[in-house]
Amino acid sequence: MNMTGKTTVITGGARGIGLSLVEAVADAGGDVAVLDVLEEPKKDLSKLGVTARYYRTDVTKMDVLEDTFEKIERDFGRIDNCVTAAGIVADKSFFDHEWDECERLLKVNVLGTFFCAQLAAKAMREQGDGGSIVLIASIASHMAIPLQRLSMYGATKGAVRVMMRQLSVELAPWNIRVNSVSPGFIRTDMTELCATQQPELYSVFNSAPPIGRIGETSDITGVVNYLLSDAAAYTTGADIPITGGLIGGRIAS
Repeated sequence: MNMTGKTTVITGGARGIGLSLVEAVADAGGDVAVLDVLEEPKKDLSKLGVTARYYRTDVTKMDVLEDTFEKIERDFGRIDNCVTAAGIVADKSFFDHEWDECERLLKVNVLGTFFCAQLAAKAMREQGDGGSIVLIASIASHMAIPLQRLSMYGATKGAVRVMMRQLSVELAPWNIRVNSVSPGFIRTDMTELCATQQPELYSVFNSAPPIGRIGETSDITGVVNYLLSDAAAYTTGADIPITGGLIGGRIAS
């Protein structure tokens, strides 16, 4: 699972799950191009011990994305892997969803994922020696939790999983592998905020998974590193749920 000599593009990499994936790839020896809309990442990338550069970009704007990927190819010389971790969520009643909000969800979660994967795959095709793309889906694309109201968010993540299956077949002739992971309840700044705003929901994060706890970002990084590395050379078209067993059935409280 060593990634020395490989360049990985990670969108949404300035914070949360995305930043943990950046650190994990660096720990495995891989260089990292970090993309996000924030002014700067939450941690100093110069301390990762590898070549790591930050590109402030917007995954909903194609011209900006194209310019960003051109810069990455110039700076790193190649793109071997891509992880699409950029995403937004709306937890609210189906009846309260509004057009502009839903359009934004679709642009970030679906179109942003699609075109980042496309630009990375174009670079991999031109290089001629394959690559790996990992799309970040969600447990919300598999099932619903009564206390959460994720109708449009779940729909966008369902689109991401279907996209993965289609691309895994279409890109296979170029040895470009495409897989996805579907995280369940993971401890991030967002879920920690939920502890104060929706304590009843936060309680579910810890009690619903059969394994008996909320997930940590470290529970995701090992799986993603596997999918990016040569250890997964024969793995494509797979979605891996990382849910503490939630996808298999909730334990009654």
